[in-house]
Amino acid sequence: MRIMAIDYGDARTGVAISDPTGLLAGYTEVIRSRKADDVIARICALIGAHGVEELVLGYPRNMDGTEGARAEYYAAFAGALETASGLVPVLWDERRTTVEAHSILRAGGKREKKHKKVVDAVAASLILEGYLSFKRLRG
Repeated sequence: MRIMAIDYGDARTGVAISDPTGLLAGYTEVIRSRKADDVIARICALIGAHGVEELVLGYPRNMDGTEGARAEYYAAFAGALETASGLVPVLWDERRTTVEAHSILRAGGKREKKHKKVVDAVAASLILEGYLSFKRLRG
């Protein structure tokens, strides 16, 4: 079963899709658009092209675990995505994924200026890896 993780953002949205077994993160892409409808259309195209059966949406919580205005915005996006795709997105705690993504890129020798192009895809991969690990532990 292919699973897609989404790191939704204002200007860029990272997408990571698992391998067919649903065990490993594989394909990644960055969608560059500020329009939610365009992002959803591209996500739906990727769902069809890759045979995705499950969605995981990075969900922003405050560091103390509470939900703020940003979480409401993401919940609304999740609802629109569900309507368009027919798949119910799992809302996955994404705290610190972007910070970790920047650290990974730095450790890999990427210059800060180049991070913008790929950091969202790396963050989506981290969301996907966390979710896949959770599913394996849950059994």
